[in-house]
Amino acid sequence: MSTSAMVSEPGRARFIDVHYHAGPDAYLRRHSALRAGGEYQALDGWVVLKNHLGCTAAQAWEARQRGLPVSGSVVLNEIAGGIDWRVVERSLCQHGAADLRFIVHLPTVTGRKHTSRLTREVSHPILGERPVKPLTVSDDSGHLNPATLEVLRMSRDYPVVISTGHANREEVLRLVEAADRLQVPRLMLNQPANPLTGLSATDLLALGGLPFLYIEQTALTYLLGYQDEGDFSRVLRELPQVVYSSDLGQTSQPDIRPWLDLSRKWFQAFDLDPPRIEAITRGWPLQMLSH
Repeated sequence: MSTSAMVSEPGRARFIDVHYHAGPDAYLRRHSALRAGGEYQALDGWVVLKNHLGCTAAQAWEARQRGLPVSGSVVLNEIAGGIDWRVVERSLCQHGAADLRFIVHLPTVTGRKHTSRLTREVSHPILGERPVKPLTVSDDSGHLNPATLEVLRMSRDYPVVISTGHANREEVLRLVEAADRLQVPRLMLNQPANPLTGLSATDLLALGGLPFLYIEQTALTYLLGYQDEGDFSRVLRELPQVVYSSDLGQTSQPDIRPWLDLSRKWFQAFDLDPPRIEAITRGWPLQMLSH
């Protein structure tokens, strides 16, 4: 597989990781965007960069100019401009013409209490002195706020995937309902097993096979012990339209190649057959991101 062919045709990548953190970010990361792109290139993969400070579109554009298999995303946290359709438009302008849809994450800093098991260090003194202010997708009554609904609506006219961010359980269910009602083309449940959301495989199966709905399963959720082996394996084996990602990049967690090696061992232990492995690591991610 030639690198130029893989970059111009992301569908030829061996796997697609839709959730990787490169620096600079809110926390110190293992690799820069270009270094991460080089690692994925060497492994015949494609990576979508994520950043809690906001947008990775310009980094992804620069990486692709160098022939690297990288696309971007934006996280609509307060420090990036918040839940605002113009923030999404600016990011799309920076991302340029790419062959994959751009991921738009709803806020990941929500102010809800959760003690992370990660060992991490903020990347800049400003973030210690003035942390990112919390934002949520719902108002005090629990209903989705107008800004969130506007972003959902705009997704019908732009090549984007809306991600639920770190919405809580009730908000995720409201987002799914609103996406169905508003005919949102792509909605990704962002690592729904994490403690801030808390949706089990049984909960996710109850949502049914909605054609616009994709379920992200991150390796990090399992590595940190937020999800037991039974639930992790059931998601990988049984759920429809599962998108398997790393959510890595932390200095305290495995690098990219060791993550792939671990994943192969997990897939073997859970008796995943080759078609299912191809579906969760490449087929459904590509389907979700395709125009």
